[in-house]
Amino acid sequence: MATDVVELILADHRRFEELFRALRDRTNDRAALQGELSALLVAHAEAEEAEVYPALKRYKRIDNEEVDHGAEEHAEGHQALLALLEVGDTSSQAWEDKLEELVEAMTHHVDEEERTILNDTRSRVADDRREELGRLFLRVRQEKLDSGCGDVESVRRVAAATEERID
Repeated sequence: MATDVVELILADHRRFEELFRALRDRTNDRAALQGELSALLVAHAEAEEAEVYPALKRYKRIDNEEVDHGAEEHAEGHQALLALLEVGDTSSQAWEDKLEELVEAMTHHVDEEERTILNDTRSRVADDRREELGRLFLRVRQEKLDSGCGDVESVRRVAAATEERID
């Protein structure tokens, strides 16, 4: 299993995209998919912010403003995720509207993070350090997943704790 932090983050990004496609399909079990997406989004963001972003901010050749902006976008994603979870009825138009708002927010974040933070990390952070960051990212991510971080109450707490980051 690869532990390069860039590859791990990219793999999660691709999984987000798969889940968004699956959630748009009304024939799928949207509640189950929503649960998986919610947990993964929260665990991913929390692991990045706990281990990856602080480490990257210490590198002079990584743009701290981009890292801070990534954290702001996580906060926006948490707000959009909470709005989706609070709708409840996964067959309603309101739920589909909130899903599209979440997709838009996350697609924007993923695109920016990949073009800026991850490209810089790949080219400017040594392989062994990226491996170490990957192991730390995986550990925190798994701890969060094991804690049930995707339920609506957990997302409410995370959204409230990160609300001040939103411009």
